[in-house]
This record gives sequence, C-alpha cells and structure tokens, in this order.
Amino acid sequence: MTSMIKPLALAGLAVSAAMAVPSSAQVSGNFATVDAATVVIGSTAFQNAYNSISSTYQPQIDTRRQLQEQRQTQLAVIDTNNDNDVDDAELQAAQGTEAWTQVQQTEGQIAALTAQIDGARVYAIEQVFAQYPAALQDVVTADQIQLILSPEAILYVPNEADITAKVVAALNTKVATVAVVPPQNWQPQRNSVALFQQIQQLLLVLQRQQAAQQAQEQQPATDAPAGR
Repeated sequence: MTSMIKPLALAGLAVSAAMAVPSSAQVSGNFATVDAATVVIGSTAFQNAYNSISSTYQPQIDTRRQLQEQRQTQLAVIDTNNDNDVDDAELQAAQGTEAWTQVQQTEGQIAALTAQIDGARVYAIEQVFAQYPAALQDVVTADQIQLILSPEAILYVPNEADITAKVVAALNTKVATVAVVPPQNWQPQRNSVALFQQIQQLLLVLQRQQAAQQAQEQQPATDAPAGR
C-alpha cells in the first residue's frame, strides 16, 4: 500500500470535498449520482479517525520519516556520479555491497512502519464504509430514487442530481467514531484496500488544489497602471 499524505489540514480538505456538492441539491426525477470515496472523506467518522491515527501512530510516523532521511543518505553512497539519481548501472554495481545491504534493511523497516500506519487507515475506512449502504438506502428511500449512476460513467449530469452530500449527512447519523487499532489477526477486505487507494488519490488531488489556491491568494496584487 502506498504511504499516506500528511494529515495536515485534513478536515479542511474533507469539508471542501463535501461542499463541492450543493447542500440544497434536490434530485430531479428518479435518478441520481453519488461518489462513495467522497462520502467517506466527508464523514465525521473518517475525519476523526485520521486525526486520531496521526496522534496514535505518531511514533511510527516520526520513525518512518527519520528512516526515509537515512535512506537518502545511504543512497548517496551508491550514487557514484553524484547526480542525485541512482540509475540502473549504479544499482547493479552496488549489488552485494554493504551500502546496498543497508539500503535494503532501511527500506524493509520503512515498509513495516507504512504497513502499520496504512493498516490503521484501511481498518478505519472499512468500519466507516460498512455503514455506507444503509446511509445510501436512507437517501434512496427519502428521495424515491430508482437509478444511481457513477459520476465517472456519465458525460453530463445536473448538479441537483448529485446526492453525495445527502449521503454524507445520513452516514454521520449512523457512525461518528471508529477504532483505529486493528485487532490481532485482522485482515483487510479487498474492497476496503481499493477504497483506501481511491481515497488516497482523491486526498492528494484535493491537497494540491488547496495548495494552488493558497499560493494564488498569497500572490501580491498586480500594481495598477499609473494614470497620466
């Protein structure tokens, strides 16, 4: 599993995702669209869980960061031409050396810590998503929806057909908090891992959008041309 981005401003990102759908949206007719990943991100339980993980697993997060820095130092020994890029020839030349053994050991430690951190996130997502079908059914029943389409499967749909925000609200009534420490011998479900990966990508996109917006807001205003 890929490593998770830093949970910095996670709540703001999640709110942005949820607010992308008008809160006053009303389904026109008997069809609607909903995005499950955005629903999970927008839920209170998800935000609480990710914030809790960032503190509960802080020692692992700090240790992984230190090991990642250590790995860069170790790779510098293998980077014989000092171009800050270990190519295939340098990797091959390093095979069997002490420097290469150290890199492999460090990467193994990083992978083990990442598995702990991401495992907690998958476990949290799995618990939140377990309540998703019931939340979706509540909205389907309330709005008398007969057909739900995936946003990726259609070229155009009016904003008022998107029920994502409604499902977020329904999900929040069913679950507010979840555990973040998996029980012994717990194994994630395949769909939970797939949803985790989808959420990771979505959070990364949202983070980049937020960073770009902040950078734009911090740019000094262009001086107005002086009058004659």
